[in-house]
Formats: sequence, C-alpha cells, structure tokens
Amino acid sequence: MENKIILQVPFASPAFDELVALRDRILRKPLNLVFFIKDIEQEYEQVHLGCYDSNFQLLGCLTLLHVNNSLVKMRQVVVEPFGQKRGVGRMLVKASEKWAIENSYNKMMLHARMNAVEFYTKLGYRQVGKPFEEVGILHYAMELDLNHQVIPSTLG
Repeated sequence: MENKIILQVPFASPAFDELVALRDRILRKPLNLVFFIKDIEQEYEQVHLGCYDSNFQLLGCLTLLHVNNSLVKMRQVVVEPFGQKRGVGRMLVKASEKWAIENSYNKMMLHARMNAVEFYTKLGYRQVGKPFEEVGILHYAMELDLNHQVIPSTLG
C-alpha cells in the first residue's frame, strides 16, 4: 500500500461526514444499527482520526472519548476492507496512543469485538474482565498502560 497519513478530523466537517459514513457502512449496517442525530451530537468533544492515502482517500478511522483525566477510550475503529492487513489499523492505533500521551492520559481502553482481540493483543493491549455483549455481539474490554509506550511520530 502507498504512503498513508493520519489526520485529526474536525467535528461536523465534510471529512467528519465521510468518517461517519464509513463507520455506518462497516460497523453499523451489518448489525442493522442506525446512527441517530443524538449519537452524532455526542461526538462533538471527541477526537476523530482518519487514515488517508496519498490521494486523500479515506482508509480507516477511529474516535477517542475522554473518560477522565487519566483514561481515554478508543472507539469505532474501522478500516476499509481493501486496507485491512496492510497496516492501516495499526497506524491508527499508534497515532491514537501518541495523541493520548501528548494529552497526558495514562491509560487507553477499548471494547474489542471477538474478531479484533488478537489484533489488539499484538499491539500490547490486555483483556480486562469477562466477555460481554454490546450491540448484540460479544466484546472484551481491553486496556493499555501508556506510561511506558514509545510512540513514533505518525500524526500529520
């Protein structure tokens, strides 16, 4: 895959609308879930990262939610099918960790679908607690201590 860049995407921008459309198509529609305006409005203060190729085609995205002064939650991680297994997801996760460290967070948490647990485990995340159901499918809570992470520069 060609060069990729991670950009922070402003809420309510045309690029943000593209992130929402990708999340809707890959994460929500297969589960017969729908985005409502109230769902989108809650993302106003969240951080949205998009991964783009050199033609600024969106390859993947994620959202970061402030939980408290030391904890941030990674959510809605999605990669276009043609970008999977090509470093897009890893690049997004590492960029989110870099952002979290730069903003004084100590821990990253997420809810991983069963099919994503191995991906996050390889990136150093550990399972916390027992599996649980969310949006009708099995998930695991996972977390990463950011205090000892060495994060390369990836956020453009």
